[in-house]
Amino acid sequence: MLRILIAAAAAAVALAPSLAQAQRVPCGERDKILLKLGKDYAEQPVSLGLSSNGTLIEILASKGGSWTMIYTKPNGGTCVIATGQSWEDLTKKAGRPAA
Repeated sequence: MLRILIAAAAAAVALAPSLAQAQRVPCGERDKILLKLGKDYAEQPVSLGLSSNGTLIEILASKGGSWTMIYTKPNGGTCVIATGQSWEDLTKKAGRPAA
């Protein structure tokens, strides 16, 4: 039984670096990330906001419905938070002007 526990622990330690790499968040220069999202996915900024700590949050979307959420720290550096499909602009859909 002890051998099984040791083997399981060793396997978990061996897999930990690859799991961390798989969950790595893509980060880089904002201009380069915007260029890549525009070129590869036809995504353009559709909304943005400034958090209380000065971080800029942006959502980019394409007419085809793909979207990406990014953040940019005040001192620079941009990272992707999330990506997905089926983006809908509710203000345009409801016929209301954007706030």
